[in-house]
Amino acid sequence: MRKTDRGSPRHSTFVRTAGWGVSWLALLAAAPAMAQEVAPQSAASSAAVVETDEFVELDPITVVATRTAESWIDTLAGVTVRRSTQLETLMPERTADLFQGMPGTTAIQNANTSQTQINIRGLQDFGRVAVIVDGARQNFNQLGHAGAGGFFIEPGLVADVDVVRGPVSNIYGSGAIGGVVTMRTKDADDIIAPGKSWGVEATGEAAGNGFMGFGSVLGAARVGENADLFVGGTYRNADNYHDGNGDVVPDSGFDTWTGIAKATFRPVEFHEVKLTALNYDTQFTTSADANGATSYGTQAANRTVTASWNYENPDDNLFDWRSSVYWNQVDQDQVKVSGSSNPITGAVGDTRSFVIDTVGFDANNTSRFAAAGWENAITFGGDYFQDEIDNTDDYGFGEGYNPSGDRGVGGAFVQWKANYSTWLEAIAALRYDAYSLNSDDGGTSGERLSPKFTLGVTPWSWLTLYGTYAEGYRAPTVTEALVSGPHPLPFDTPGTMFYFLPNPGLQAEIGKNKEVGINIKKDDLFVTGDKLRAKLNYYQNDVEDYIELVEFGDSTGTICPIPGRPTTCFPNDWGVPGYAQYQNVQEARLKGFEFEGTYDARKWFVGLSGQISEGEVTAGVSAGQPLSSIQPDQVSTTLGFRFMEERLTVAVRWTAVAAVSASDLPVNSVFEPTDSFNLVSVYAGYQPNENTLWRLSVENLLDEQYTQYENFLPSAGLTVKAALTLRFGGGEIASAADPLYVK
Repeated sequence: MRKTDRGSPRHSTFVRTAGWGVSWLALLAAAPAMAQEVAPQSAASSAAVVETDEFVELDPITVVATRTAESWIDTLAGVTVRRSTQLETLMPERTADLFQGMPGTTAIQNANTSQTQINIRGLQDFGRVAVIVDGARQNFNQLGHAGAGGFFIEPGLVADVDVVRGPVSNIYGSGAIGGVVTMRTKDADDIIAPGKSWGVEATGEAAGNGFMGFGSVLGAARVGENADLFVGGTYRNADNYHDGNGDVVPDSGFDTWTGIAKATFRPVEFHEVKLTALNYDTQFTTSADANGATSYGTQAANRTVTASWNYENPDDNLFDWRSSVYWNQVDQDQVKVSGSSNPITGAVGDTRSFVIDTVGFDANNTSRFAAAGWENAITFGGDYFQDEIDNTDDYGFGEGYNPSGDRGVGGAFVQWKANYSTWLEAIAALRYDAYSLNSDDGGTSGERLSPKFTLGVTPWSWLTLYGTYAEGYRAPTVTEALVSGPHPLPFDTPGTMFYFLPNPGLQAEIGKNKEVGINIKKDDLFVTGDKLRAKLNYYQNDVEDYIELVEFGDSTGTICPIPGRPTTCFPNDWGVPGYAQYQNVQEARLKGFEFEGTYDARKWFVGLSGQISEGEVTAGVSAGQPLSSIQPDQVSTTLGFRFMEERLTVAVRWTAVAAVSASDLPVNSVFEPTDSFNLVSVYAGYQPNENTLWRLSVENLLDEQYTQYENFLPSAGLTVKAALTLRFGGGEIASAADPLYVK
């Protein structure tokens, strides 16, 4: 039965205790749909799980799709969630590892950077996918061959990841025509056992393919009943790794430090105020292409401060309030360490800086009532963010193709979500968006109403069918509208000389998504206690005024720079267009099929996920051309077993990824075709007691040589990882009944 759920997703999702669930590997990310985890240490303790220190997790709750809490399997959308037990299993070394095996979702992270981009259903870059960490938008952009737009986060700090695919969640801010990714970092509730007043978690991890070492110490304390404090830090160092051929991949090493602090206060019953500060620093050497002719030593810092105020009273149907304000800054400083001297990239030793400050707020409230047999939830709210971009390059054109400026984006929404009996659910929403973009070179603005309609039918308790029509609206970024200057490669490189031209009149993109899906939730299917969870969906997203980089101009004659740039004109006798500009190409169509599911019979489990997708420009100057951002088809499956009263779990994962041929790419694509590949990995976990967890993995067991599409450096060959996590704590929480308790 689906119903209009309410409540904090974290507290509604599970009962957390001192230990982990011993069947943690059942939540292996390659088996992305989590059926249900019930992980007693023995059959005897299972019967008394409520009275012991066991870990019980039901179908995980998410609020990302509709802002109202509901089980992921009941959500009428393409949703994938991962919780801390799944993420701990992966021992993620790079941020992209958090998203392994997710259908329709690809994390793109070249070997020589700590920055990650998210592609959902073939849409990426420039905020098409809204990425939110602890409530703060991540809007950093830097134009380059490896894409534009990315974020920085230490994967060892991430506790929850929720992904909604497609513009079906128009309750979020402008831009989410591809989807929404939200991440929550660890907090006191992840460290302290129930009934205790303090706790510490320490993790050590090492990998053998190009040594990688990781360490973290996180501590938390409860001050009375109404305050929690959390603080911690991590350090990760990775050397250059070897690919499947045994060759060292240059510049694939990096260093990362993080510090995190949170304070949670409950000043009045049902009210919660949370303050969060997160600092991330990383160092790496990066270049724009595989030859590494021009490379930069890079230092990047990602700083986030958020403050939230939530009110939740189960007896109050009028107010269920959530709000937050935030500041996020990404400061990336680079110094050129190799390459020829020229007026585009400067000389060795020259510096450049890319800085974005984003401030914003988000607030919404849900009211509930029953009428004529319907259970109703009305959610309304608004959000706004302001990007201030300050890029500096005194020696080259880094600032020219990453112009400074500011962008303000805001909107408001209202959503009606209702259930009739146990078989019918309806959702209707309307969002208003407005934006303005300004710089010294011009500006643009726009506004729009975007609707959403969803209808779900549950003819049997185990099967739900749904259909959705939803629209999304994405404002152009400062870079897209105002980029200008010569292509950042040497002037004397044949076939590469052209100029970027600004387009301050660029219009916003409009995504119009049609989707049908099936949710399956069945218990006791073959044997008592087994569980089947599966989600399947087909979508078609038609994007109007799609923004694409278009090349044009005479392929012979002379190329002259725009006003304010170098005055020298250059011969264009290589047969390539002379100019490139971001333009609205009228329309693009993206469509595909996605699936994910898990069957868990306790002694063994199996998971399956994957996608088939395609996309092309359907109107405009590039009509008929495929979209270069479409990811290859893939399928991933996991088979696992539990032993020793479920204290030991082992699993094997196989992932098959299709090739991307030249015919799959548009003319003059900056991305290269890639071969198909198969990856086999083995995982094991052993939990001798509730506070100790050993983990071991052998990734790319067959030492496959492969390069992920949109990356220009090969991925790692056979890699062995090992990790140990220890938790300890104690104390009792002071309560109002305690004569020594002072409120």
